[in-house]
Amino acid sequence: MIKKIALALSAIGPGFFLIGYNIGTGSITTMAKVGAEYGMTLTWALALSALFTFILMMAYGKITLVTGHTALYNIKQQAGWGNIVAVYIMTALIIGELFALIGIMGIVVDLLHEGTRLIGGNDGISNAWITVVLVIGLYLLLWYGRYKSFEKILVFFVILMGLSFILVFFMVKPDFATILKGMIPGIPDEPGAFALIAAIAGTTCSAPVFIMRSTVVAEKGWGIKDLKKEKKDAAVSATTMFLLSLIIMAVSAGTLHVMGLKLHDTVEMISLFEPLGGKAAAFILILGVTGAGLSTIFPIILIAPWLISDYTGKVRNIRSPMYRIFGGVGLLFGFGSLFLEATPPIIMVFSQAFEALILPAVSIPILILINRKSLVNGEKAGIWLNIGITAVIIYALITSYFAIIGLIN
Repeated sequence: MIKKIALALSAIGPGFFLIGYNIGTGSITTMAKVGAEYGMTLTWALALSALFTFILMMAYGKITLVTGHTALYNIKQQAGWGNIVAVYIMTALIIGELFALIGIMGIVVDLLHEGTRLIGGNDGISNAWITVVLVIGLYLLLWYGRYKSFEKILVFFVILMGLSFILVFFMVKPDFATILKGMIPGIPDEPGAFALIAAIAGTTCSAPVFIMRSTVVAEKGWGIKDLKKEKKDAAVSATTMFLLSLIIMAVSAGTLHVMGLKLHDTVEMISLFEPLGGKAAAFILILGVTGAGLSTIFPIILIAPWLISDYTGKVRNIRSPMYRIFGGVGLLFGFGSLFLEATPPIIMVFSQAFEALILPAVSIPILILINRKSLVNGEKAGIWLNIGITAVIIYALITSYFAIIGLIN
């Protein structure tokens, strides 16, 4: 039985890698905040984001399998506009992910500090020391790791995160009537609602995921014969992202929303849930959110060298000097939360809204590439995939508008 489960997980490795990347502390904070403030009213936005995530993951995976090249390289090769778009995507994603890294590390450190405080009953271990230990530990894993080892680590963190929130869901006993009643679609007429819709899009239908999708599919060594496997992998990944996000939103909607409580940051979520489920629930939440954060940090520290390899078409080697140098520099941004005045959740909301603005630049090129006969060699997209990608583009433009309104406000 265990052997069968291991084989099943190895078959959908790229999907789990991207679940770990996509469902991080920002996703958890966003979904918990949405549930606390608006109940389940914005479930429609989450469902649409998950559907569009599947469509773009499948499309980017397919173009990689058919052409044998990764996303930015394919975009760069297409006429003059391709190079400009590829450079823009690469630059914007690196900047956005570095901001996200600051926020994620800050949230993880705050949570671990809270955990040591609960265990010791005093002030706990300082944030600075926790940050130092995490950065050194993560860099050692980067130095000695390979893609397959990262994939296994992320599978572990994803399972830990999922089980943690499922356990907390039953421990806090949310109000199921409120959850079901709140699923009637709507857009709350309140300040900040547009920003949260953009954040849902930015954290679920996330631009970096689709570019990274291309890379992790290539790392898996799949070819054109694996098109069906790639589609199944994308479906499992997007569905799992949706269910995990839905559980987090439901826990918050069935408890905090019913009590009229609002959520401002992830550490506050621990203190709000502790009276409902006791210290056990608090510790499980800390484990789940920390697992989510660490599973996101691994791909982020690789994104700059991976994107450079993607753009140049060069071989990816995690143990090469470029990967180790860029990975080390990326980890140094983890100290940013110790010096910035803005709280980690504010930095995360900014980075997610920023990523929503990148989504049109990622969704429009794939519609062109996947219909170019000279590129796809008879594997041109069918009518349903074209309709799906077109819908994603419209959605991307709308959520970009929401993001601009939210950032201005």
